[in-house]
Amino acid sequence: MKVTENKIDNLNLELTLAIAAEDYAEIERKKLAERRRTAEFKGFRKGMVPASLIKRVYGEQALIESVNQVIGTALDKHITDNNLRILGEPLPSEKQPENVWEDGNDFTFVFDLGLSPVVSVEVEKGDTVPTYTVTVTAKDKAPMIENLKKYYEEKKEEKTDEELDKEVSERLHAQYKNEAEWRLTKDIRNYFIQKADVQLPEAFLKRWLIQANEGKVSAEDVEKDFPAFAEDFKWQLVRGTLMQKWGFQVEDKDLQEQAEAFARYQYAMYGIGNVPDEMVKEMAVNMLHDQKQVERLYEQVEDRKVLDKIKETITLKPTKIGTAKFREL
Repeated sequence: MKVTENKIDNLNLELTLAIAAEDYAEIERKKLAERRRTAEFKGFRKGMVPASLIKRVYGEQALIESVNQVIGTALDKHITDNNLRILGEPLPSEKQPENVWEDGNDFTFVFDLGLSPVVSVEVEKGDTVPTYTVTVTAKDKAPMIENLKKYYEEKKEEKTDEELDKEVSERLHAQYKNEAEWRLTKDIRNYFIQKADVQLPEAFLKRWLIQANEGKVSAEDVEKDFPAFAEDFKWQLVRGTLMQKWGFQVEDKDLQEQAEAFARYQYAMYGIGNVPDEMVKEMAVNMLHDQKQVERLYEQVEDRKVLDKIKETITLKPTKIGTAKFREL
């Protein structure tokens, strides 16, 4: 077995595997022997089928399986031994030569690897990101006030203009406070993605996304959605770098707290308040038994830890802004 590296650039690597017959011969022999032990052919007792018949029927399948096993082992070993930080999985290269699948032949396989960039970023007091306070005018409040008037009239409730104005003001300030917090998170992410100048092997990742989704998405779909995917991926790399830099860990209690917080949020979305702790904990336990949910919660905890630390460290510049301008951001 010979593995040859061809470094295309800092983010793309080509591996060529030269596989000789002796690399797969023993694996192939064992696979055929196992087939012989279990195969059932009319006219032969189980385990007594001639080896020549077994090879004629199952030989090509055993050869392909054996070579693929050698490929997988060789790729994993080379990646581990050389500390390659890869993105996704190795992909068959467009330079792949044609192989003749006959027993005893040598084979050549070429793979493309996308490499994870080295991310270097500092978080400093001099980093400045605006934090918005949205000013709500009488014009902004007018449509909601009119809707509330109709609502209370239908309920046969009387509300003074001052009461309506106060209720609308509180609702809008709460709404814009949440939106401003979301905007701050987005701006912080974008700021440090740009500061870190994260580069990705984009062509490789687009190919990998198509293959990883097993035909469920087209090249056009990937091209359309890739900018958003790339930005999220870059933030994951920045976030991971900062988690390591600051020595942060995601512990079981963090996941439990995040799951309970999300459970309360979901109940609130359905208008259910004052939910008993037992119900919240039960929902959290169910979430923590779902691997996909755990992965999502894990990312949320990482986000919270890193963003909280960033906000403590950088300069947040208070900025007042009108509703129209805020919507344009």
